[in-house]
Amino acid sequence: MNKTQFLAGVTVTLACGLSSVGITSAHAAERVKIQFWNAMSGELGKTVQHVVDEFNASQTQYEVVSVNKGSYPDTMMSAVAAFRAKNPPDIVQVFDVGTATMMAAKGAYVPVYELMAKEGIPFSTSQFIGGAASYYSNAQGKLVSMPFNSSTPVLYYNKDLLAKAGMQPPKTWQEMGEVGQKLKAAGVKCGFTTGWPDWVQFEQFSLWNGIPYATQDNGFKSYKNVKLLVNDKPYVQHVADLVQWSKDGIFKYAGAASTNATPLFNSGECAMYMDSSASFAAVNAGAKFPFGIAPMPYDANLKTAPQNTAVGGASLWVMKGVPADHYPGIAKFLDFLGSAKTQSYWAKKTGYVPVTNAGLGLLKAEGYYEKNPGAMVAIQELTNKPPKPFTMGIRLGYMPQIRDNIRAELEDALAGKKTPQQAMDAVVSKGDKLLAQFGQTSGQ
Repeated sequence: MNKTQFLAGVTVTLACGLSSVGITSAHAAERVKIQFWNAMSGELGKTVQHVVDEFNASQTQYEVVSVNKGSYPDTMMSAVAAFRAKNPPDIVQVFDVGTATMMAAKGAYVPVYELMAKEGIPFSTSQFIGGAASYYSNAQGKLVSMPFNSSTPVLYYNKDLLAKAGMQPPKTWQEMGEVGQKLKAAGVKCGFTTGWPDWVQFEQFSLWNGIPYATQDNGFKSYKNVKLLVNDKPYVQHVADLVQWSKDGIFKYAGAASTNATPLFNSGECAMYMDSSASFAAVNAGAKFPFGIAPMPYDANLKTAPQNTAVGGASLWVMKGVPADHYPGIAKFLDFLGSAKTQSYWAKKTGYVPVTNAGLGLLKAEGYYEKNPGAMVAIQELTNKPPKPFTMGIRLGYMPQIRDNIRAELEDALAGKKTPQQAMDAVVSKGDKLLAQFGQTSGQ
């Protein structure tokens, strides 16, 4: 089963399992063990384990056990299987594109805001930075899951190459064309490339420019009667620009994800590179030249721009069906994760943004952003303006498949097989069918 097939059926699977899930009391033990299933491996996994160890050492009643379950889809699939077997984990990390599926499966999880209120722990959406809080909040603005590893797109640029061309990093997409031409004239092979084109050049493009990606406030208002809007003029013009810049050698398409895009920048072939703020570690390790970090370009023709970006990454969901005496410990652990000290450590070690205002405040007080000004760019984008109802994020069903369709159609446009309008019309035609199907099964 692939990721798309999995997400398509998770809502039904969870709903069908609800009637048979029972809650049993935990047997007495020295400590109540709390299972925390996640997709963090390698250095990230070590950092997660350090945070868990710190929590476990801070008290004697609970023991959080961090369990790596593989990739994001693998982790979510494992949690669903365990839920059906009446033995779910206490906490599961769910990637951003699984958010709509989880929210539609009401009864499978305990909303975080409800848990914290019940346990008497001070907790409100206002404790979190704007872009992180809005994405995982319900229609009433209350957090249903706990923001965890969060990032947003930024523009990395080669200082030497831009200086050679006598240019500064572009603030707008209109300036991007000019900067690209100057770079080419100065002998630079490639003006810019991008990682995750579906996420950066379409989803975050819409949010940063303050234009809707889909009706129903991008799925935040309802999952029913949702229609994609990515064939509207701003998107079509953006694709047309990318196509022309590709022909001119200003833009180099590097496929899905970041696998090929990062080396294009780190090798010095492309002067600029748009990708996640969490790509800093890879750029810092691979680039042998001074580089800077700037905000994403915005469309100067849109009066709504720049607005705000939203987070990518994942959040933590509290599952129903676990022993009742686990929930106080779960709440304490989530509170620990949101503390200023933990958030400061997490941001400095991983490159992810601190998701709480307390963490952000501590990092500022420690002088972290003075020493690492590029790290502040992501925060500035996420908090640039208070989010509008349709810039809180994009929370739609079948998002993996919609992303696949966008990449495929963009590639057809770049290859000259379709006009930009034809390509985006195709995305909407295919996507609306998927969204209609999701709306029929989501119950919202």
